Amino acid sequence: MIIIFGGTTEGRRAVDVLEQAGKPYFYSTRSGEQEVPLVHGQRLAGAMDEEAMVAFCRDHGIRLIVDAAHPFAKELHHNLCRVAEELAIPLVRFERIFPPREADITWIDDYSQVPTDIHTLLATTGVQSISKLKYLEAEGIKVFYRILHRESSIALAKAQGADESQLCYYEDDNTIDIDADAILLKESGESGGFSEKVKAARAKGMRIIVLKRPELGMKNCVNGPHGLRRMIEQLLPDFFPLKSGLTTGTCATAAVKAALLSLQGEEEEAVWVQLPDGESVLVDIESVGFGEATVVKDFSDDPDVTRGCRIKAMVKTRLQSSGDKSGKEVESSIRFLQGEGVGRVTLPGLGIPVGEPAINPVPRQMIESEVRALTDAAVDITISVEGGRELAKRTFNERVGVVDGISIIGTSGIVHPLSNEAFIQSISREMEVARAMGFKTIGLASGKRGEEALVASEPELRVIHYGNFIGAALQRAYELGFSRVVLGIMIGKAVKLAEGHMDTHSHKVLMNKTFLAEVAAQAGVKDAAKILDGVSMARELWALMPPAFFKRLQDLCYEHCRKVFPKGELEITLKSERVKSEK
Repeated sequence: MIIIFGGTTEGRRAVDVLEQAGKPYFYSTRSGEQEVPLVHGQRLAGAMDEEAMVAFCRDHGIRLIVDAAHPFAKELHHNLCRVAEELAIPLVRFERIFPPREADITWIDDYSQVPTDIHTLLATTGVQSISKLKYLEAEGIKVFYRILHRESSIALAKAQGADESQLCYYEDDNTIDIDADAILLKESGESGGFSEKVKAARAKGMRIIVLKRPELGMKNCVNGPHGLRRMIEQLLPDFFPLKSGLTTGTCATAAVKAALLSLQGEEEEAVWVQLPDGESVLVDIESVGFGEATVVKDFSDDPDVTRGCRIKAMVKTRLQSSGDKSGKEVESSIRFLQGEGVGRVTLPGLGIPVGEPAINPVPRQMIESEVRALTDAAVDITISVEGGRELAKRTFNERVGVVDGISIIGTSGIVHPLSNEAFIQSISREMEVARAMGFKTIGLASGKRGEEALVASEPELRVIHYGNFIGAALQRAYELGFSRVVLGIMIGKAVKLAEGHMDTHSHKVLMNKTFLAEVAAQAGVKDAAKILDGVSMARELWALMPPAFFKRLQDLCYEHCRKVFPKGELEITLKSERVKSEK
């Protein structure tokens, strides 16, 4: 059992993470005003002191505490630390993402440090801070207090000595509607709109004064949902039924960072890597030497061929020319070189120049960002994957023009267990290559047998395997602008698609004989339910049903496919029969 202390954006995100487990948990807030939909969780409203927290955790068998409260809730943070220590249970801090502290901002540690060489101040630090800022009025400074437009907040503000003329309200969090010399903000992080508020204040020419966030010094600290899930998986391995993992792109980024740090005299056992969404995750380093580091891709429950493989990075600095007087493009200061087990790109359409190592655009961006945060030097980066050539034989790499090894991939940096994200991405990549090569028609088949059937009737057709993801494949074909799609489908998947299931995996949907009896009745079959009663495999339908049944089945498949491929020529092949439309 887990309890979250929230009331913030981070609290809401923590709820989303725990809901993935499908198990009960508690979500506690000081008030009940935050609307958070809970399916498996139980809502608790009302402040708890340290004694009440200890009693609750004992009574309800709490095994882990998630502190997702506001960064300035110092008393609550301290109470949670003491409760966790007394009960000997882990505490995880879900922190916000904070932008770097900029030099043109005045940073203060306490309200007493607000500069007094101003005439007017807009304080956005909350109704509880009004009493702490009253001393400024004694200095002759006119202070405006921006608070929530709630009766309770207005009453509390007036109780602390603020009059109506000093109060303004949050119509839009990031709009500044008061003209003042300066603005006082809390270092509230990205989810608190800090960057937007700073930008708005600069636009009005205001001096920006910021109260620094408290330094909590907690051990288990994360700043995003992926990190929270991974931390819970580590501390309570039995909470989530399936384990998440890291993409090859994240592992390669960590290896590069560790290798570069080793050149600077630091040999780390783990490094923080920033994901594309801005959050950071801690990645273990298996080994590190001078300019080299290896990361083992952790074992998630996603059916990924690269689970457990070793990803190695070698980083070397080099001299960089100062420029090219001929006007030719100057060589990039960061070069990616092909290592053993990493593929080479031979076809256009992947967003990587032909001839380059198959390190996809997002992992390249992640690596470049970490490198530039550590050095301005020109560097050569070589990524290699142990056994990558053999692993590549179990992927779609050759079909998209990647030879000699696997691709370093990942768009989110995280592998979601059994999400089949990698398979869907491979469908997308194959389609992108086909469009880049000039194809306007694409064939879609569930596997090799379906591909052979389509090519037999149209030898020049380029065919991509959709597995079970018919909807995702058709949607991507439409997004990429294919003018014609030929969809081949076996009877087992057709009976599911005809009912509207765009993902036909047997774990998600089974053959529905009641539905098939309705289709048969529409096709004029008498006693359809009785005929279907003994059917256990879809292929048995070929011997039991007339042609009109399969025509009706095709029509239903067509109707559902049109929802995700609304324009262009769509053809559906069931067995050897083809239904065509140019609507």
